[in-house]
Amino acid sequence: MRTFLWGALPYAALVLLVAGTAWRYRYDKFGWTTRSSQIYESRLLNIASPAFHYGILFVLVGHLMGLFVPASWTDAVGLKEHAYHLLSLFGGTAAGVLAVAGIALLLYRRRTNAPVFRATTRNDKLMYAVLLAAIIMGMWAKLTNSSVSEGYDYRETIAPWARSLFTLRPDVDAMAGVPLTFQIHAVIGMTLIALVPFTRLVHMFSAPVQYLFRPYVVYRSRATDAVGTRKERRGWERVDS
Repeated sequence: MRTFLWGALPYAALVLLVAGTAWRYRYDKFGWTTRSSQIYESRLLNIASPAFHYGILFVLVGHLMGLFVPASWTDAVGLKEHAYHLLSLFGGTAAGVLAVAGIALLLYRRRTNAPVFRATTRNDKLMYAVLLAAIIMGMWAKLTNSSVSEGYDYRETIAPWARSLFTLRPDVDAMAGVPLTFQIHAVIGMTLIALVPFTRLVHMFSAPVQYLFRPYVVYRSRATDAVGTRKERRGWERVDS
């Protein structure tokens, strides 16, 4: 079981992430969307969506820093172990609370707004359940194994295991003494990674890069009393004299 969880499951999740994303892009481009329900309700969405996205972004940055930045690197830039511990404890908890609050508001909005609720699929419900479980379990693992003065040093066990995956020689023994709550959090996290291509979360791989290079969209007033003294001309097309 240890070999399966920490030596095989991570690669299975990664294969599903890459292959699923490629399949989705190839065969389901029209479904590659957040399936936004803003048309039905926007007041609460304008609060819940930024809270969730900023929270989950900070959570992701914290995980990347904790798992893939060795302690020697943070020591080299002057961030000592205790300072890092406090940053991880309070910063990570704050980011998790913000993300959970955003999800809670999104779920409340979906449940209380009839058109939004009717647009919610089983896939959405599964995605929300796994995402919420991953965040809450991560916070629970951190808070139950930490205090202000000290805490479980996952950079000595979980982080080396995570980095060993990229060498294709996973150090499964490094996870042997890890607290059960952290292990559960890791398994839920890998499950979430595997589900990403098959849910609306796939939109995280989309970036509106084309907006940086597209021509400007010019809006002109049709009012006859428009402010300005510039002589009215035709559009942008060339006019031969």
